[in-house]
Amino acid sequence: MINNKKIVLVGCGAVGTSFVYSAVNQGIAKDYVLIDVFKDAAEGNQMDIADAQAILPDPFSSIKAGDYSDCKDADLIVITAGRPQKPGETRLEMVADNAKIMKDIATQIKNSGFNGITVIASNPVDVLTYVYKTVTGYESSKVISSGTTLDSARLRRLLADKVGAMPHEVEAYLLGEHGDSSVAAWSLGTVNGKTVQDFLNEGVITTKDLEEIKDEATHMAYKIIEKKRATFYGIGACLARIVKAILTDEKVMLMVGAHLNGEYGNSDIYTSVPCIIGKNGIEEIVKWDISSEEQELFNKSCEQLKEVFNTAKEAIK
Repeated sequence: MINNKKIVLVGCGAVGTSFVYSAVNQGIAKDYVLIDVFKDAAEGNQMDIADAQAILPDPFSSIKAGDYSDCKDADLIVITAGRPQKPGETRLEMVADNAKIMKDIATQIKNSGFNGITVIASNPVDVLTYVYKTVTGYESSKVISSGTTLDSARLRRLLADKVGAMPHEVEAYLLGEHGDSSVAAWSLGTVNGKTVQDFLNEGVITTKDLEEIKDEATHMAYKIIEKKRATFYGIGACLARIVKAILTDEKVMLMVGAHLNGEYGNSDIYTSVPCIIGKNGIEEIVKWDISSEEQELFNKSCEQLKEVFNTAKEAIK
């Protein structure tokens, strides 16, 4: 599947390198550049990943440790840089430190002359994507947050386990913040074409089951961090999924963080909604007819994010 594309990764921690490892195994791009504030981290990961080149069924052409000048002719940049989430800390509590880091990254990318698409996974991802767009002035359609792609994948897996299905047979998604205030759009959820309401009516699941599934999906990261200090494989695979959809122009619906301009009743905010993803980035924000209760919860999630955006703005003045 390999295509003639160049990807730059900024941030060679566990999330970033998990993304690159997933990408090279899927043959998503031809060339990769790794950038990290710690040069040894970029160089060490470059050497390690390069070891796979000779045995991959669809090998990439090059991977190197580089700098921001390499961004100029890149097709796509993935940003995962930032300090990690501490045990017990919410993503929103990381905002001041990582907003400053993102401002510096955004400035250097802008100065490189880059004009492609950026996918961001640094936490708190909705806020930092907003910071990046503000600093660079890039088109909002080309600045994409990984959003609730991972959260929704967790939700689908957990619901599938509950009803005895496979995760790929489930259509169920979390809207809003990549975090505690996200909203499960159960009113539109289906499994093998049957609605979630059908399963409720049949007694296969209960409302309490759905509440527990949503709670577990949104708090999964805390459990993983407590046990192994970080989460990275799941988000690495999700980033590869988003990037593949862009570089192969799939025009597939994914739950990513987008800049809203009145959609879902909210404006001037990055948060997760269903989007059509293709070669131009976010090609369309899909409007779902969610329930009034879900809309109310979504509005509350947006209000909470806007408060944190203000903290980020202060941090990068």
